[in-house]
Amino acid sequence: MLRRSRAMWVSPRLWRPRVVFWVGAIAIGLISVLFAKMADQAQFLFRQFFSDNGRSWLPLFVTPAGFVFCAYVAGKFFPGSQGSGIPQAIAARHLRDGQERARLLSLRLVVGKVALTIAGLFVGASIGREGPTVQVGASIMLQVARWGGMAQARGLILAGSAAGIAAAFNTPLAGIVFAIEEMGRSYQARTNGVVLAAVILAGLASLGVLGNYTYFGITHATVAFPGDWPLIVACGIVGGGLGACFSLAALRISRRLRRWLAPHPLGRSLILSGACGLCVALIGISSDGLTFGTGYDQARSAVEGVPLPTFYFAEKLLAGLFSMLSGIPGGIFAPSLSVGAGLGSSLGVLLGANVGLAALLGMAGYFAGVVQAPMTAFVIILEMTGNHDNVIPLMLTSMLGYGTARLVSREPLYHAMSRIFVADALRRRRAETPMRHVA
Repeated sequence: MLRRSRAMWVSPRLWRPRVVFWVGAIAIGLISVLFAKMADQAQFLFRQFFSDNGRSWLPLFVTPAGFVFCAYVAGKFFPGSQGSGIPQAIAARHLRDGQERARLLSLRLVVGKVALTIAGLFVGASIGREGPTVQVGASIMLQVARWGGMAQARGLILAGSAAGIAAAFNTPLAGIVFAIEEMGRSYQARTNGVVLAAVILAGLASLGVLGNYTYFGITHATVAFPGDWPLIVACGIVGGGLGACFSLAALRISRRLRRWLAPHPLGRSLILSGACGLCVALIGISSDGLTFGTGYDQARSAVEGVPLPTFYFAEKLLAGLFSMLSGIPGGIFAPSLSVGAGLGSSLGVLLGANVGLAALLGMAGYFAGVVQAPMTAFVIILEMTGNHDNVIPLMLTSMLGYGTARLVSREPLYHAMSRIFVADALRRRRAETPMRHVA
């Protein structure tokens, strides 16, 4: 009996899946760190280029051309890399066919997603790297399932997505909550250990390189009751409503654009991306460059108490919307948080409240409205600022934002977009079925 037990412990069949899984989770953390560093450098180079005297007009040419390049490369060589990446990961969990999953999650797409997101930031796109990191993490974990002979593909996609969020923001709790609330919606208890292990290992890899940090620094602003109640209500209702309007506009316009693109997908997608790039450039120039990139610096300054321009949130929202509609790879996580911070800053100034606190609440309300995931919204903001004194206000603002968003649009953005990929897979399958019968 003892010999049999020892044989089991040293059996390659037992350890191989575990070792491959551990390596995959650590790889997600390391790739996320490298991705973050390269994305920051790309934005820095663009800002340097933009800020030089006499070059402020160049984004009118560079940004549209860059959008066209990214759209062409994505459509021609990396189909499935377009957009955020979170809808692809959600769709892959619903698909059972391995080939269809590979269209949305693969190591090839990891390369394309990372490279083209960085390229987009290099030309001024209002995109983030966090959504793409989810697709990267899910792709790595799906490949791990193949290499390790592991059968839990759906659970591993969930784990990879959670690890991606955790490593991207240094927010392990938010990664787990994101997996349950946004990715799962039908979370299975047996995936608990897989998700936790992936988040821990990816987080440790990230911490090993970057050390412990909070994404937006640390703020000590706290809510004063009852004086700040109007601010909580305003950020929740206005933020949630505005976030839902963004989500609704993105979905409706995207559906119309898909019909317009259908006859000539590649050619028309290049026209669309160029037009969207021009709009992003015009907005960026009119805002003195504030709307280019992720919006991280602007959000952080607002959290630290520096008021943003009154209409920054509207400009950033439009820049993010055009970047999203263009079809280039890139996420909406960071830009959405920046829009929320700008909205909160403006509401804080209007109501005479603390700007840093208002920025936090604005992020919670707006982000909850965009993704309709209130738990993820308040947990991620809580961890990104290291301020645990505002747990209840952030929860309340997120719930107000979520409730308001549901009144405007009952369709969560990521899940609605994931259904597009599922529908495409079903259409391909139906088209192939008659051919198989004929053969």
